[in-house]
Amino acid sequence: MLALTVTPSQAGSVDLVEVPDPEPDGDELLVDGLAVGICGTDREITAGEYGWPPPGRPRLVLGHESLGRVRSAPPGSNFAPGDLVVGVVRRPDPVPCGACAHGEFDMCRNGRYTERGIKELDGYASQQWTVETGYAVRLDPRLAELGVLMEPTTVVAKAWEQIERIGARAWFEPARVLVTGAGPIGLLAALLGAQRGLEVHVLDLARSGPKPAAVEALGGHYHHDGIEAALAGAQPDIIVEATGVSSLILAAIGGTAPYGIVCLTGVSPAGRTISVDVGAANRDMVLENDAVVGSVNANLRHYAAAADALAKADLGWLDRLVTRRLPLRRFREAFQSDEDDIKVVISLD
Repeated sequence: MLALTVTPSQAGSVDLVEVPDPEPDGDELLVDGLAVGICGTDREITAGEYGWPPPGRPRLVLGHESLGRVRSAPPGSNFAPGDLVVGVVRRPDPVPCGACAHGEFDMCRNGRYTERGIKELDGYASQQWTVETGYAVRLDPRLAELGVLMEPTTVVAKAWEQIERIGARAWFEPARVLVTGAGPIGLLAALLGAQRGLEVHVLDLARSGPKPAAVEALGGHYHHDGIEAALAGAQPDIIVEATGVSSLILAAIGGTAPYGIVCLTGVSPAGRTISVDVGAANRDMVLENDAVVGSVNANLRHYAAAADALAKADLGWLDRLVTRRLPLRRFREAFQSDEDDIKVVISLD
């Protein structure tokens, strides 16, 4: 079968190669791969910035945003041939740390976790793959074309869980959310905000194209005139920051209503400095009981929440997010950015 592989730390090494057909162990599903989504993490791995192959092997099968259909399942597994499934990305560390031992492997304390398609485990960018039944999640059959959005949805499902847990420390009845960034994470964060009945605002640079249209179709308010104008227009109780841009992060920290919560989901590049009035930021956070939290990855609970959110979503709106769908043989195009991209998907079937 064909798989999309890379030699980690070697830029330009991504290629489509023949690999042996997988053979499931006793507690594994055999899955026909349907599609994988391509995100910034995949582009960074193919650029040689990071990534770790399985021990003893030079190449890593890419793909952590999975979608497949079960070909075979072990007896008593509650899965059946034909089920639409995704595979969980992260696995707990083998020690395990306290968080991993309690099923919170997204909060691993010692960094010894592994991740499909990223860190020491082959990913899902192959025509067939296997996955342990305990790390497979069944999707609504209606998502056969769009279930590839599941993994980024798990990221924002966790972010919203963190926001609501922090809010629950006192009376919390937010009305408005501002999302900075209209990529897949930002737009899916906006979707989950709308599903919670909040007034949704999204800030991005694009002035036309699929991003403003997606926000408007969601019933939200789109902003493109900078963070200060967006804050003034939104007056947010919650900000979900999905860009990693330093200036937006700092503005967000001081930009919420009292008892505001800022959730950081974008990863910033290191080595860039800007001036900041730490005293003013501290004063606002203390006097207004504000909170800032970082959130990354997802555990099984978040996968369940994401599956529920996608099942309730309008399929026409979700389809807006997949702006390019490419056959496997044209995989190189998926790693070339287009200004109108939201989500690029490679079909595997």
